[in-house]
Amino acid sequence: MATIDDVRALALALPGVEERTGGHTGAPAWRCNGGQIAWLRGPRKTDLAQLAALDRTWPEGPVLAVRTETAALAGELIAADPDVFFTIPHFDGYPAVLLRLDAITPDHLGEIIADAWLLRAPKAVARRWLDERGLD
Repeated sequence: MATIDDVRALALALPGVEERTGGHTGAPAWRCNGGQIAWLRGPRKTDLAQLAALDRTWPEGPVLAVRTETAALAGELIAADPDVFFTIPHFDGYPAVLLRLDAITPDHLGEIIADAWLLRAPKAVARRWLDERGLD
């Protein structure tokens, strides 16, 4: 089970990531190079209405939205582990996935956040980070 503190520690350990609070929700979001990589996402009234129409509900506990390379990849994550990952109509066609923090391990969360960061990080910084870890 991961926590918001885990998200914060994992995200801020990556080069160039900053935390911002605000926007229309006041929830924390983590950004790199001008774009969000992860943000806390609570349900909006329209989300709840759309989910109710689909005979679904918003999960209990904190939910994190995380940038993915493509919308298709978000779908693959959901298909591979629907107990952790999910989506809502608002995210249809958008390269991001929602995840239940209380259903994901900190290690897996770290991988997901790092993948999101790699999409936003400057290429040279990302390459150096990968090289330091012996990753491709």
